Amino acid sequence: MCGIAGVINSAAGSREALDRGATAMADSLAHRGPDDHGVWSDPDVGVALTHRRLSIVDLSLAGHQPMTSADGRFVITYNGEVYNFQELRLELEGRGVHFRGHSDTEVMLEAFSAYGVTATIKRLIGMFALAIWDRRNRSLMLVRDRLGIKPLYWAKFDGLFLFGSELKSLRAYPGWQPRIDRSAVASFMRFNYVPAPLTIYQGVHKLEPGSILTLPFGGAPRIEKYWDAREVAHSGLANPLRASDAEMTDQLETLLQDAVRRRMVADVPVGAFLSGGVDSSTIAALMQTANAGPVRTYTIGFDLPGYNEAGHAAAVAKHLGTQHTEMIVSAQQALDVIPRLPEFYDEPFADSSQIPTFLVSQMTRQHVTVALSGDGGDELFGGYNRYQFVERYWSKLMRLPRAVRAALSAGLTSLSADQWTRLAGLIPARGTPAQVGDKIHKFASALRAEDEAALYRQLVSHWNPADLMPDVTEPDVSGLDTSIPGLVERMQLADTVTYLPDDILTKVDRASMAFALEARVPLIDHRVVEFSWRLPRAAKIRGGVSKWLLRQVLYRRVPRELIERPKMGFSIPLAGWLRGPLRDWAETLLSEQRLREAGLLDVQRVRQTWQEHLSGKHSHEHRLWNVLMLEAWRERWGC
Repeated sequence: MCGIAGVINSAAGSREALDRGATAMADSLAHRGPDDHGVWSDPDVGVALTHRRLSIVDLSLAGHQPMTSADGRFVITYNGEVYNFQELRLELEGRGVHFRGHSDTEVMLEAFSAYGVTATIKRLIGMFALAIWDRRNRSLMLVRDRLGIKPLYWAKFDGLFLFGSELKSLRAYPGWQPRIDRSAVASFMRFNYVPAPLTIYQGVHKLEPGSILTLPFGGAPRIEKYWDAREVAHSGLANPLRASDAEMTDQLETLLQDAVRRRMVADVPVGAFLSGGVDSSTIAALMQTANAGPVRTYTIGFDLPGYNEAGHAAAVAKHLGTQHTEMIVSAQQALDVIPRLPEFYDEPFADSSQIPTFLVSQMTRQHVTVALSGDGGDELFGGYNRYQFVERYWSKLMRLPRAVRAALSAGLTSLSADQWTRLAGLIPARGTPAQVGDKIHKFASALRAEDEAALYRQLVSHWNPADLMPDVTEPDVSGLDTSIPGLVERMQLADTVTYLPDDILTKVDRASMAFALEARVPLIDHRVVEFSWRLPRAAKIRGGVSKWLLRQVLYRRVPRELIERPKMGFSIPLAGWLRGPLRDWAETLLSEQRLREAGLLDVQRVRQTWQEHLSGKHSHEHRLWNVLMLEAWRERWGC
């Protein structure tokens, strides 16, 4: 795992000037790659590629980047891991190719020369963001993996092209003055992240998953898809798997075993995040099956009831026989993380589970360099509560008159989310979901939806940007594909192409790479994704049970009584913290003067929301966290 960056600057002049600019970009990414640094440049065309290395496979100098192919044609700077590079290497050796080292980088380069870049990329199993300079054709290619596990940003201005693993690398290039994109702010206020291809800066873009950007020298960039989740969904639904439950379980188990086994290969220590939920427990169980000794597993919990899954994780770890490490985090430890967030999430990012993700990454890096994560299971196998809601209630609710639904919604929101949660706590029911008040309020918002598109936007929204930024046109980035049969499936696809890469994977990448920890995600091996779209819905949601088929794989190794409980999520007691230990910090960022000077949001609406939250009349912690992360980001980056 590494950090990459580069520039094409026709006015750079000397090699020294090119190298200085590229080195400044790389230095901003030192946290992603503390083990090595390299620059390659060609002043004749004004191109420079740079690299910060975290050594995982082939720790020798033979893995140094940027790296040039044996024939001298291709130069690469690359962030990620290719898990099938050994098979490709054997194939290339059979064609007479001789290798200098043992890295996947060198294998890719020689495959580019043998098969072509696009043909090679389509064969790779892995996570990657890479830049390739073709010296023969004088063109640059940027490539991002199929699901968007690894990030890649780019910008083209007059005579200047920049790219990098994080926005801070672009900011580091001398002379570039970024400007806030107000439409991106509007999208951020809705989703709590800036959705691709937007970034918080005007003229700067995220390269979308499964894409290749080609930039001919002196020409305009062209972007093409080499793998498209939408096409995969359509193809899978059109060719459903016809198999028994046992056969489907066997096939999924075989795929997951291979995906996990491949991601355990490294020349450094490997472990796994373990929450005790379905996804992380499945990964840990398959790792333990494949490993000769105890697998290392890591979890954190909070010293607050309702926010601590550490006991569940410990029970799973004991059953599997892993070498388990647990840390119970105090409120103060979590609060101490908050000032550091804008440094690593270098555009506004407001998924509050970034805090526990940051803490578990910090702890895990003290023991291992690679950690496997269970992310992606909810999107692929129907795990989110919103899918359950649609499956159970949506068609029935739509039969009710709109006035009845509106009245019911008003009644449910007459109590704050905190009040609902406290009331639910008085009921001794094992099946009561965690943070039940939040779920009741989400249900209430869904009751007001007029159609499927409105329902989905309600379920994934924090703010309606029109309430905060009425003069800004919000980009349309989260529409449901109405050609997909079934609302649950439409929501799964929308989440896979937006929420998964732009929230979940971004969160994990920034938190893990802040400590030079490589996080690998076996559940979204593209072969597993393609298989999941061929499954009938009943293999995902059955009898009110989510992720049904994935659970069958898990229950072959872990007793179901250790797993079956209400979904909790990686949450924190944010509502109470904002009324208590975070109040002064929040009040500073939400001051009327500060908000007016920023000129981005409706000041009175924000202040009213803050006062309602402080009074306890309503709980607006997620909306307020959006504003707070925006203001904390502006403070850190001077925007």
